[in-house]
Amino acid sequence: MHIILLHNRDHELLEEDPGREAREDVVRVAESLAQALSRDGVVAEPLAIEGDRLDFVEALRFLQPDLVVNLCESLAADSRGEMAIPCLLDALGLPYTGSSALSLGLALHKPKAKELLRANGVSTPASCVVRRREDALAVDLPWPLIVKPAREDASVGMDFDSVVTERAALVRACEAVLKTFHQPALVEQYIPGREIYVPLLGNSPRQALPLTEIHFGHAFDDRPNIVSYRAKWEVESPEYRDSTSGPCKLDAVQEARCVQTALEAFAALDCQDYGRVDLRVSPEGVPYVIDINPNCDLHPGAGFAKAAQAAGMDYATLASRIVEVALERAHGNPHTRKKGPGTARRVDPANRNLLAGGAGLRHRAG
Repeated sequence: MHIILLHNRDHELLEEDPGREAREDVVRVAESLAQALSRDGVVAEPLAIEGDRLDFVEALRFLQPDLVVNLCESLAADSRGEMAIPCLLDALGLPYTGSSALSLGLALHKPKAKELLRANGVSTPASCVVRRREDALAVDLPWPLIVKPAREDASVGMDFDSVVTERAALVRACEAVLKTFHQPALVEQYIPGREIYVPLLGNSPRQALPLTEIHFGHAFDDRPNIVSYRAKWEVESPEYRDSTSGPCKLDAVQEARCVQTALEAFAALDCQDYGRVDLRVSPEGVPYVIDINPNCDLHPGAGFAKAAQAAGMDYATLASRIVEVALERAHGNPHTRKKGPGTARRVDPANRNLLAGGAGLRHRAG
């Protein structure tokens, strides 16, 4: 079997990129998965989408892999381009891991995702969208509030100042999002309580892996207990050190309620294969969906892999299971083209450059 691990390598495209560490991490994930999958007759090779170049489409057309592991989180350093990748793979007739373009687009557009959650009866914090300063002055939601970029993930744009308790701070936080990210700000009710992650794997059936909880240490004393960008990515920061993930201790009833909420949220956005749903559980025990992460981080040190390990799956087993889940789903997809034997080609192992059939295509893979 020939597997291509498609990933973005665009962290150098922007001189000032507030999500640089997250973009760089995707390269490391591709390398880790390639190593984990390359066994028992499987050839797994990273292929990078370089900057704003689109020649990877012809590269994939030439290679004709049995499966594409879609690790792309942006295109040309724009997170909105994430949803273009499944569209292109569908057009090529290539099976791939993870959610469809529609699901990725909905999850990234946080206001639309919340509208779908509410329409499906899934609990999520009350919210509104701020597109200009005047909108922030008119927000009418219960304090405290939390301000996020409307179309980012990986905690990009989140810091302690994102949680506000009065109007002037709200306006400043919204203006920071509008100016820095050139997109609307999502303002939602801040839910005090526990932050719990529900990792999901599979389609029919879909199972929850062991739940994890963020444990906030001294760096968060008298500060909002949120997983900020520094807490998630800046390994030398106090926030990173003092926001560890670990086993989640809930009684059976509360755990079942969290899992059911996560399953309903995943289904509302029509996500597939694997992902993670982030919850805030209020002091009253109500789980609120604060984020849906289809195609979540698969780094061996990230939360999803840790949850799989807690369920008895080492990293190689998890990688293989994600491949199996995607192929099971793709087998019933009439839009996936069936290849004949011997049609797949490999990336040149010497210099990882690809010259496609005299077409003059040159592509550097990861």
